[in-house]
Amino acid sequence: MSTANGTRTQYTPGYAANMGGVAAVDRALSVVQALERAREPLTLSAIADATGLYKSAVLRLLVSLERCGLVLHRRDRAYVLGPYALCLGKAYEDTTHIEEYLLPIMQALVDRGSESPSFHVVKDAKTRLCLLRIDSTHPTLDRVRAGDLLPLNKGAAGKVLRRVQPEPPSRDAHALLAMSLGERDPSCAAIAGPVYGPAGELLGALSLSGPLERFTGKALAKMKPPLLAACREATRRVGGSWPAPSRERRSARLCRDRTRPTVASRVLKPRAA
Repeated sequence: MSTANGTRTQYTPGYAANMGGVAAVDRALSVVQALERAREPLTLSAIADATGLYKSAVLRLLVSLERCGLVLHRRDRAYVLGPYALCLGKAYEDTTHIEEYLLPIMQALVDRGSESPSFHVVKDAKTRLCLLRIDSTHPTLDRVRAGDLLPLNKGAAGKVLRRVQPEPPSRDAHALLAMSLGERDPSCAAIAGPVYGPAGELLGALSLSGPLERFTGKALAKMKPPLLAACREATRRVGGSWPAPSRERRSARLCRDRTRPTVASRVLKPRAA
């Protein structure tokens, strides 16, 4: 297995087997994901087509999912997400406090006349999920909404979420930002930056998006400082660790080296009388 820095890690056979997960759980979650993506009732055949599973296997999974309230079987024989799905969403909000921390920051950007801010997280290997969105005060807007699933390989937020190395590659912290000009939607553009967690892990991407014609070079230059400041403040509010520019890291390392006793000074330190 390759790590973020390119080195390889060897796992014991037992650990590697455990990391493979449980196939039955994966199949059950694929059924739930199919219902979530459809945003409408699905028949047994439609779920089987969406998941690539046999109808008999899907039916057994639906029985278990219905038993716990994650799926509901309607009178017209179609299936939808059940009430337990809402409970999970509420539990996520209660434990992460994402809205409490980020919405005020996003609203402050709008109050300053920014484009529409949104917050995105990785959903799976191919998609990202828009968790939060606030419309700007501009007369024309893009069509991103909270709850939308968007491609991970397109768009400014997707570029940020695909990065492995959280630290800025240069002295300029603006290198943390990513831009997209008509990539996902030819009429829209966006600029996004990262929000980090306590261990420096990437939690998500904070994005400003809108019609492409408003993302001129001058406008982008104006957007970068407040967006970067918002990403940094969001990281602070969630208890995260913001990466220092390379120059600051080198200065901090030099200061530590100057104050740290050398090997010679430790060895030659005179004993107390």
